[in-house]
Amino acid sequence: MLELSVDEGVVLPAALVRQVRREVARMVKAAALHEGRDDLEVALRLCGDDAIHELNRAWRGKDRPTDVLAFAQREAASAASNLLGDIIISVDTARRQAKRGLHAELLHLASHGLCHLLGYDHRDDEEERVMNARAAALRRESQRTGRVRAA
Repeated sequence: MLELSVDEGVVLPAALVRQVRREVARMVKAAALHEGRDDLEVALRLCGDDAIHELNRAWRGKDRPTDVLAFAQREAASAASNLLGDIIISVDTARRQAKRGLHAELLHLASHGLCHLLGYDHRDDEEERVMNARAAALRRESQRTGRVRAA
């Protein structure tokens, strides 16, 4: 299950928000099926640089905006087993770094954040290769129609 919120002041076409919601929800469902679950809960927040800068400074000690942050809930002792966590994306940063359009960049960042929530990381080349392959599989599934398959 995906809960999507768009911060006040973040301007996106309604059609793009609907498309991102649908496609990221497919990624979450595909990830759940891959883990043998019916569903997982993920919150996706689309914000601006100021908001993500504040979070990046508070939680990572980095005094600058970033493109995506992921906060895993699975590691919390009291978290429900299907509660995966939160993905926060700066639309401002996504716009600046988008090479294939904002839609593609938002999906790329959402799949990257989702992989972090699933326990992937990119501390070395091998980890990065594995994480990028999983993110690509999730994005491919997000573009399909019909019944969601595990990815």
